[in-house]
Amino acid sequence: MRYKELGHTGMHISHLGFGASSLGSVFRETNEKESFEAVEAAIEGGINFIDVSPYYGHYKAETVLGKALRKIPRDKYYLSTKVGRYGKDGVNTWDYSARRATDSVYESMERLGIDHIDLINVHDIEFQAALPGGLQKVVEETLPALVELREKGVVGHVGITDLQLKNLQWVVEHCEEGTVESILNFCHYTLNDDALSDSIDFFEQRGIGIINASPLSMGLLSQRGVPSWHPAPKTLVDACQRAAEHCSKKGYPIEQLAVQYSVSNPRIASTLFSSANPDNVRRNIQWANEEPDWQLVREVQEIIGDQKRVTWANS
Repeated sequence: MRYKELGHTGMHISHLGFGASSLGSVFRETNEKESFEAVEAAIEGGINFIDVSPYYGHYKAETVLGKALRKIPRDKYYLSTKVGRYGKDGVNTWDYSARRATDSVYESMERLGIDHIDLINVHDIEFQAALPGGLQKVVEETLPALVELREKGVVGHVGITDLQLKNLQWVVEHCEEGTVESILNFCHYTLNDDALSDSIDFFEQRGIGIINASPLSMGLLSQRGVPSWHPAPKTLVDACQRAAEHCSKKGYPIEQLAVQYSVSNPRIASTLFSSANPDNVRRNIQWANEEPDWQLVREVQEIIGDQKRVTWANS
């Protein structure tokens, strides 16, 4: 496992990170015993960066993760969670107000059973872009509330997350230097979409650490195909399925190639994947510690062709 400093935070995090969304039964129904074993497998495999959110499973992921972490020494991991996206009784909610952000941090710490959050993120800021106040509210209200908690020592560092790179850049450009210490972007450093690479200079020049997520592009790059809810256009889905079939014929699962490619850029501090299956966790760690077949990478990207960098709106 490789470790790299996340921006200028002082946190040297594993190049493969554990995303805890699966613990909230986001993708399938899970049980706590298996979830605990998945977290333990991640730590045992050298992963020291864990990311979660109150939104995942509408608080379930944080609750289950908190139970799992009781068995793990606090100095074995850095923990990241978020504010802004929530839900209850199957209904998604959004609230980027300063008061809710502050309350959310303390609520998360209680669910997680910790007294300090290493990294707190404003979750998927594009949703605030569509609400009254737009992204300016993130700059003027949400982030200042988190910075205040940083100054009090409640949280260590402050970041923002989004699917849309342009939103991340806009917020960074419109807030005081040093406010945002890291960004988390997903589905944009994958076999089918490497748009994040165009923004690396922008973030590095400002001392902002970069976290990538979803190396399988939310299931696009998998042998079983995308889930029914996936927002990608059919042309992209079909291209990725052809690529998966090509890899299968080569005896090299596209999931393996996708993980290896997404962790290959040394300028990206960590790439997050999520699984509540301990065997899958161990397999992803093994893959992430190996070099990809670069010839196969080129072949896959040729198959994807003009669908490369085709993206979608968040949901």
